[in-house]
Amino acid sequence: MTSFPLSSPLKLLGWSEFFAKQVQPGEADLIPRRIASVHRARLEAIDVTGPAGIELPAHANTAEYAVGDWILADPLTGMLVRRLDRKSVFQRCPEAGRGQQLVAANIDTLFIVTSCNADFNLARLERYLIMAIQAGSSPVIVLTKADVTEDAGRFMAEAGALQRDVPVVALNGRSADAVSQLRPWCGAGQTVALVGSSGVGKSTLVNTMTGSESDAKQKTGAIREYDSQGRHTTTARSLHAISGGGWVIDTPGIRTLYVSDVADGIDTLFAEITELAPLCRFRDCTHAHEPGCAVQAAVASGALSADRLERWRSLLAENRERTPVVSGPRGNKIVRKKKY
Repeated sequence: MTSFPLSSPLKLLGWSEFFAKQVQPGEADLIPRRIASVHRARLEAIDVTGPAGIELPAHANTAEYAVGDWILADPLTGMLVRRLDRKSVFQRCPEAGRGQQLVAANIDTLFIVTSCNADFNLARLERYLIMAIQAGSSPVIVLTKADVTEDAGRFMAEAGALQRDVPVVALNGRSADAVSQLRPWCGAGQTVALVGSSGVGKSTLVNTMTGSESDAKQKTGAIREYDSQGRHTTTARSLHAISGGGWVIDTPGIRTLYVSDVADGIDTLFAEITELAPLCRFRDCTHAHEPGCAVQAAVASGALSADRLERWRSLLAENRERTPVVSGPRGNKIVRKKKY
């Protein structure tokens, strides 16, 4: 097995022992590169020398690659040889279809961005938190536009109650102070990704994090006054260097976030329900009407919000509906409705 020194400039790009251990002896002459953007017919990458071209093999499908992926390339031709295994991957179930769409890979921290206005939505935040947990990255809730509200503390308290010990940061995305507030998660070699709805200030925040002189400055747009919704100003996922160290992946706004194959994420996010369930009188308790239900008792005592329980129930049902089950010849995954 060949390994690249972790003290090399590769480490500043996010390279770690996790990736070095995957390089085989026969691949010692190949060059590690990191995917910086994914397009319909091409990939763009970076390596220790800067931006680097990638030649794709015949019949390669760019949809199989995510921004943040590490690949090995031929040093002479730039031909992509293979993708290394991911340590984390954020993906979403698109509105049309039931598969998974890659969003970003090898993320250390996922910044879930919403704003202190009408966009703030607890149910949507729960969905993002579930996806972050399932992705294997650490979530941080980032509340933008804190400078235009008189009650940022209320937004922070409600967001912080969604998951145990989840960090919540309220900031003005245009202020230089935003960089220092997010610095704990943006050290050298660290990768963060921003996800959230259009109009919440993701691109503005990326511009602040990367510095005003960045060559890859993101476009920003206005939002509608009546519902705080914005237009999609980011149209593709892309990797940018953070001023002072680290990398940030900006993503297009997601209008609707569906859940699929995220049972572990739901159990983790709704830990208070998961931990109460074994105390119910009946093992198959639905927590709806059965006598001796510990979950319903928690609702009755005020320890658990009825709205929170209802959102949990809705997410479970959606996950069952959209999760593929193994059936058909050779164990191919075919989506079919589960009975429950």
